[in-house]
Amino acid sequence: MLWVKAFHIIFMVCWFSGIFYLPRLFVNHASVTDPATRERLGLMEAKLYRFITPFMLLTIIFGLWLASYSWSFYLQQPWFHAKLALVAALVIYHVYCGRCIKRFQSGQDNRSHVFYRVFNELPVFALFGTVILVVVKPG
Repeated sequence: MLWVKAFHIIFMVCWFSGIFYLPRLFVNHASVTDPATRERLGLMEAKLYRFITPFMLLTIIFGLWLASYSWSFYLQQPWFHAKLALVAALVIYHVYCGRCIKRFQSGQDNRSHVFYRVFNELPVFALFGTVILVVVKPG
């Protein structure tokens, strides 16, 4: 079980490192006008998204595997339900980032860098919430 937990944490850290950096690229993409720079940023965004998506999937797989050792316990814990809700929100955030990449590539994204600066902060709150729920187990 400790190996499963270790891999769950490793993949989560890898996923979060990418999910923190990807919207930062969006901030830069939204604020530059040079076509070559925009193209380079688009390439970086697409490659990073493809790189971190398997980490998201592995985080979920190892998390479910870890929970499977004691389903009856976890399903009775309110903090676990809240954690699952935060993970679901992060998956939606991740998929939305993929849609943002497609909009940038097609030239249809007209959001400002300010929007992406705020958007960039959302996973931080999810990380804080998830870690507090898992460590403190409130309720």
